[in-house]
Amino acid sequence: MSPLNAISPIDGRYRSKTEPLAAFFSESALIRYRVRVEIEYYIALNQELGQPIESTQQQQLRAIYQNWNEEDAQRCKEIEKTTNHDVKAVEYFIKERLDQMHSTLPHELVHFGLTSQDINNTSFPMMLREAHQQVILPAIMALVDKLKSLAAEWKDIPMLAHTHGQPASPTALGKEVNVFVYRLNEQLKNLALVPFTGKFGGATGNFNAHLVAYPDHDWRAFADRFLQQQLGIQRQQITTQIENYDHLAAYLDGMRRINTILIDLCRDFWTYISMNYFRQRIKAGEVGSSAMPHKVNPIDFENAEGNLGVANALLNHFSTKLPISRMQRDLTDSTVIRNLGMPLAHCLVALQSLEKGLGKLLLNADKMHQDLEDNWAVTAEAVQTVLRSIGYPNPYEALKQLTRTNQQVTAETMATFIESLQVDEQVKQRLRAITPHNYLGYATEMA
Repeated sequence: MSPLNAISPIDGRYRSKTEPLAAFFSESALIRYRVRVEIEYYIALNQELGQPIESTQQQQLRAIYQNWNEEDAQRCKEIEKTTNHDVKAVEYFIKERLDQMHSTLPHELVHFGLTSQDINNTSFPMMLREAHQQVILPAIMALVDKLKSLAAEWKDIPMLAHTHGQPASPTALGKEVNVFVYRLNEQLKNLALVPFTGKFGGATGNFNAHLVAYPDHDWRAFADRFLQQQLGIQRQQITTQIENYDHLAAYLDGMRRINTILIDLCRDFWTYISMNYFRQRIKAGEVGSSAMPHKVNPIDFENAEGNLGVANALLNHFSTKLPISRMQRDLTDSTVIRNLGMPLAHCLVALQSLEKGLGKLLLNADKMHQDLEDNWAVTAEAVQTVLRSIGYPNPYEALKQLTRTNQQVTAETMATFIESLQVDEQVKQRLRAITPHNYLGYATEMA
């Protein structure tokens, strides 16, 4: 199907950006993960029952999912037309492959004692773990590295701060960028603590079928080993028919917090561009507006913000819906979790747009310098604080009277005020040294 005919922009307009996620979240990928779980379970189960499969046959079995192709996925879908059950179709597909291999291995140990959710609730956390490690986390880290680089580059650039949208005590541009580096790193630490877990325990989570067939085996210990060693995830110890989804919800909430930070970043840089603190590199042939030839719009930051908003709406729904299931299981999680790749795809588009937008920024240091020069009133905090430290009477009130008028406070205004103070010459020298350009605290070090 052409991307032009895709319903979702993830598979249409943005397909080139989201392509890396197809290997994890497409329909074919989901079937491949299911086949992978079934085959690894089949190998481990035969080993557990004292009839290990020889290495050559193990390689043949693993080659089924390792050499996965569209024809394999299509065959599973054809079987599903008859079964009307996607996981049962996978079971029959593997048995069919065993027949094609002329295998004498016990066919009925495929999917033995399992329910479909033992396969789904291990496949989805596996695909999420691998997509996160191979695609999402590297994209986040690339953005963090870009921000670190800009923070270092701009660490010595003084900038007028704006609290409540009004001029405030100066800061350093690099430090303000580094705020986002710090916030993202803190959330990445939290996200790294969330385990990828799955459910594996039969129709209602009790290993009923396993235990009645082979009562002498410790099936819980077997399942713990199988998920940890073969699938790379942890087993949830007590569940219903489906996984509890609590750890998945924690991961989704962690991603949502990261996205919220990135939305904050988008809006800040959008505003800095509107204030002319930054210009943007112009690309030959690019059009900013269909009507206004002069326009160079901050489209990358706007695109990122929009995609992050869509991602967060989906992430929020998933994290609040998936952990809720009527009694031992209802089917509402099934259609929701099939969309697991959608919010991550929107995240990926946003991360790429953000990195592109940051790469187009051209610092307008002259504008930043002029804004500081036009706002000498922001040194009032410094002056009144020094006066407080020496016991000068009512310094806050004196500076309030000076600065809260309709007259602009200039360098000359502040100099005249300082000269009028009844203080030692040494104190006046300290006050004269304060400017909007150097009243930065630890800002440059914090960059």
